Amino acid sequence: MIDLPHLYSGKVRDLYDAGEDTILMVASDRVSVFDVVLPDEIPDKGRVLTALSSFWFDLTVDLLPNHVISVDPSTFPEGARPDADGRATLVRRTDPVPMECIARGYLFGSAWAEYREHGTVQGRPMPAGMQEAEVLPEPLFTPTTKADAGHDLPMTDAEAVDLVGAETFARLRDAALATYARGAEHARARGIVLADTKFEFGTSGDGELLLIDEVMTPDSSRYWPADSYTPGGSPPSFDKQYVRDYYLTLDWDHTPPAPPVPAAVIAGTRARYVEAYERITGRSFAEWFGPNDAGGGG
Repeated sequence: MIDLPHLYSGKVRDLYDAGEDTILMVASDRVSVFDVVLPDEIPDKGRVLTALSSFWFDLTVDLLPNHVISVDPSTFPEGARPDADGRATLVRRTDPVPMECIARGYLFGSAWAEYREHGTVQGRPMPAGMQEAEVLPEPLFTPTTKADAGHDLPMTDAEAVDLVGAETFARLRDAALATYARGAEHARARGIVLADTKFEFGTSGDGELLLIDEVMTPDSSRYWPADSYTPGGSPPSFDKQYVRDYYLTLDWDHTPPAPPVPAAVIAGTRARYVEAYERITGRSFAEWFGPNDAGGGG
């Protein structure tokens, strides 16, 4: 039980007031697909999201500052432990930009659905004859709305500019594409394809733009093993696509409540998330912070 003032709960994260303009951001083991939170949790999912985000925040801080203060439970305020250990990040309080910032390097997901119907991705014409999961001519920035409930909706560049202003839009686009490029390069060296990912940004009290929330996790990204990747279908993955693919086999209209998650899908998802962390970071997940653990890997 976290004994701090509760501020907000989203699909995956819970936020608590940690005092002095800081927030304790706790990643739960909840999982959502098609913007619906599923009735069963994935063990250790919150720890993986926190551990992998911490790695990426460190690896990209030279591109854009981020909101992280600490992931070490021994530095958390009284009342945060032990439940948050391994799943929590102490962060600076920010004003989130009201837009999801997606960088895509491959034709998949909603981009593939639009391409099949119109030959475009977020209104941009694409070459004819492309296959599902094929690499795009160049990475694209495809913003969407940020919905507290329900589905995020695609935005044109013009709509995004109207929402945040031309200067901020350009900064978000450039930061998202640069961070994606850094992540894709590192993942490729580890034998993994980073197909696409979603970023969130916020501004501090003095107006500084920061990378916030989570970074290039299996929840917010598509990761494919490079040695088995081929275009023309849904590649094997280390991410939430494994859960999505299961739910696509069901007669379910993607509105709450969702059917239960089978035990095999729960176990398979956990294994894929842990493998993603270990392959990307080169570290053992067993060394990451756990409950009642003030030591562990950082």
